Amino acid sequence: MPDIKKITTVNGTTYDLVDAGARELISELQQYTNYLGVTSTALTDGASTNPITIDNKQVTVKKGDIANYGSKEFIFNGTVWQEFGDLSGLGSLAYKNSADGSYTPQGTVSQPSFTGTAGSVSVSGSISSGSVTIATGSGTANYTPAGSVSFSGSELTSTGKFTPSGSVSNVELNTDTVPNVTGVGSLPSLTTSVENETLQFTWSAGSLPTLGTAKTVATSIKTQPAFTGAEGNLSVKGTPAGSATFSGTGVELTGSIADGSISATGTFTPEGTVSQPSFSGTTATIEVD
Repeated sequence: MPDIKKITTVNGTTYDLVDAGARELISELQQYTNYLGVTSTALTDGASTNPITIDNKQVTVKKGDIANYGSKEFIFNGTVWQEFGDLSGLGSLAYKNSADGSYTPQGTVSQPSFTGTAGSVSVSGSISSGSVTIATGSGTANYTPAGSVSFSGSELTSTGKFTPSGSVSNVELNTDTVPNVTGVGSLPSLTTSVENETLQFTWSAGSLPTLGTAKTVATSIKTQPAFTGAEGNLSVKGTPAGSATFSGTGVELTGSIADGSISATGTFTPEGTVSQPSFSGTTATIEVD
C-alpha cells in the first residue's frame, strides 16, 4: 500500500495533506526526550521526589525527564513520577542470545491397510476310465433336438383414414420499427494513481451510443396459419395372430471318460492383516537463537 502526502484533482490542482493529530503528538513527544540515567533514589508511581541522586550527584528534574530505578522506568510529568516500564517480568531468555534443550518426539503410526490382488491357481491330475459319480455340482452340454415346428394363423386386414396432402395458408405478422444501435459508446470512468506519494485522479466522460437506420421487427401474429387437406384411404395387411407347435423325438445323451490328465484354474485373493508398526523417538537437541 503506497503512502500518500498529496492529492492532485482532475483539474490538475495539487493539495498537501495535513494531520493535525499527528502534529500534536509529535509536539508532546518532543517534550519527553531527556534521559537522566539510573538513580539510587527510591521512586514509585505517583511520587513527587525532586531532586534525585544520579551518579552520586543531586539532579533537579523537570517535565519530560526519564530515569531508571531498579528494573522500572519512570518519567516526570512536571509534578510527579509516572511508571511506564517494568523489566522484572522478563524471563531468563530475555538476557540470552541463544538457548538449547532436548526433547523426545511422541506420537503413533497409523496401521497400514492391506489390499490383495487376485492371483491365479491351477490344479492338475489324472482320471481313469470307468464310472464317475458326482455328489454335488452341475454340468452342461449342447445338443440339437430332432423334430419340426408348424404354425397356423389367420390373415387380418385393417383399414383407416388419413389426410396426407393439403396446404397451409401464409402467416401475417404485426410489425414495428426499433432503433438500430451501431455503437454502444463507453461509460464514464474515474481512475486513481499514486506517484511520489501524490494521489492523482483521472476522469473520462465516456461517449454516447450511436444509432443507424431503424429496423423493422415482428411484434405479434396478426393471422394464424390454416391447413386444408383431402381425405384418403389407408390399408394395412399382416398375420398378427396364430399358434405354433413343436413335435420331436427324444434323444439319449451318452458319453465316456477316457484315461488322461485333468487340470483346473481359478483365481484367489490373499486374506490377512498387517501388524501396526511401532514408533520410537530419538532424543534430539533444539537450539534457539
